[in-house]
Amino acid sequence: MHPMIMFSRINKWYGEYQALTDITAEVQRGEVVVLCGPSGSGKSTLIRTVNRLEDVQQGQILFDGHDVNGTDANVNRLRSRVGFVFQSFNLFPHLSVLDNIILTPTKVRGLKNSEARARAMELLDRVGLAHKAGAYPAQLSGGQQQRVAIARALAMESPVMLFDEPTSALDPEMVGEVLSVMKGPWPKRA
Repeated sequence: MHPMIMFSRINKWYGEYQALTDITAEVQRGEVVVLCGPSGSGKSTLIRTVNRLEDVQQGQILFDGHDVNGTDANVNRLRSRVGFVFQSFNLFPHLSVLDNIILTPTKVRGLKNSEARARAMELLDRVGLAHKAGAYPAQLSGGQQQRVAIARALAMESPVMLFDEPTSALDPEMVGEVLSVMKGPWPKRA
């Protein structure tokens, strides 16, 4: 069986600055990988290449055996299979917490609104924010916004989840709870 994600000699430049240099790695199905390094070392850039939020200038990335940069790559399908929690949260300010979470499962996956709402409320409960379902992002603390972003990504039930500094805005007592939510249960669909 092929790896879920395979990086082969990935190179990425921003003008004269080379952010990624000859990165080669594999991530197997079910495997949890943590990228560690100092600020500016390319961790965020690398994970953003998986779902084509960043393009690479050299090398190949295979996702479930398919070239993500190939001419036949379906970016929308790829992004529906890769959940992503942004370091800056990227919540829609004009939508409630609940609506932020149900938007993508209903629009991309075609989930019924009632099913998406039930799943969203379950996830909000797990991250300790069920009572904030009707609030807007501006009414939340940074840590609360981060937990909403995590719940939103998990609501997609994607086979691959990418987290860019998922606990950076959390209080120490919330880190364990959020890491527990991130660990599972993982979706069965592939």
